[in-house]
Amino acid sequence: MDDKGPLIYIVIGEDSGDQLGARAVKAIRALLGGRVRFAGLAGERMQEEGLSTLFPLSEIAVMGIINIIRQYPSLHRRGMEVVEDVIAKQPDLLLIIDSPEFTHAVAKRVRKRRPDLPIVDYVSPSVWAWRPGRARKMTRYVDHVLALLPFEVEAHRRLMGPPCTYVGHPLIERLDVLRPQAGEREPLDAPVLLVLPGSRRSEVSRLLIEFGEVVRLARERHPNLRVILPAVSHLRGLIDEGLKSWPVQPEIVVGEDAKFAAFRKAHAALAASGTVTLELGLSGIPMVVAYKVDWVVRQFKWLLTAHSIVLTNLVLGRNAIPEFLDDEANARTLAANLLPLLEAGPARAAQVSALDELDEKMTLPDETPSERVARIVRDFLPQ
Repeated sequence: MDDKGPLIYIVIGEDSGDQLGARAVKAIRALLGGRVRFAGLAGERMQEEGLSTLFPLSEIAVMGIINIIRQYPSLHRRGMEVVEDVIAKQPDLLLIIDSPEFTHAVAKRVRKRRPDLPIVDYVSPSVWAWRPGRARKMTRYVDHVLALLPFEVEAHRRLMGPPCTYVGHPLIERLDVLRPQAGEREPLDAPVLLVLPGSRRSEVSRLLIEFGEVVRLARERHPNLRVILPAVSHLRGLIDEGLKSWPVQPEIVVGEDAKFAAFRKAHAALAASGTVTLELGLSGIPMVVAYKVDWVVRQFKWLLTAHSIVLTNLVLGRNAIPEFLDDEANARTLAANLLPLLEAGPARAAQVSALDELDEKMTLPDETPSERVARIVRDFLPQ
């Protein structure tokens, strides 16, 4: 081993990977006593940890299959630059984090040229939801998968994927900001409804009108209903425009701190499918989930193999949270399922009881997710 310590090369593709990478870097340094070096791609948070980046992350942070196809030539070129840099720097381990369309392409090429180099994948692709054949193919170029969701371990075993360990979702390190302190959540006779139309432009555009009608129906039933809409800052203009047609205007909050403060007050939520459903679940907030996709993606819905699109349902192993896709995600249906959650009764009690199970399924007994990641990564480094 080099006197300066082992070299870990990290490849990320977007901001979520940067957040996970920053926590992992800090934990790996703590475990190895600082005798470790890093190279690769880094966003703002990893750069705050002292890493430099081969090129700006913004050049490859592309969302959606259509945009990926459009920008494939530049993504391919940047991917090849990363591969050449990995080979040149001769690291002791390659850690790829999320963004499988980019990071896995890099890993495949590196494996061909450096078959001896350990490759660890932090965040499993959704092999349990669609394209399950990817799991088995990953065994050719991934030595270990670090899973954020507990059911993914069994999914990789069943699909004959690489060895997989549940390392915990980063949200379980933030339960103190997700859950109310004494007095933060008012009694149910003054209900607070969260409306979360999504973090992508396409999601907001498709759901905002229907969500507005649901809010109107909810206010008719509960005249003292308080409605809070946590908005993503870069979509604020789109949201403000969409809210002009709402008969009931919500309180808009912006920023993560304000969003989680609203979580700690809320009694129920109407949300787009996504990570937010896990945030709501760990907060103990009953919810109804909706999602609408464009007509192109609808043609491929038959490829979905999971029993749900809601992460909370997938962790629980059953559909405890009502979810509605496309034409089913209409205001009348959403309202019919949401209104019982705003008052005491069997529907609300059943969801609250189900959400109580998340701790047992997701919490790690003796370490944080970042610490478990660091421990597994250490085991792949030269001793």
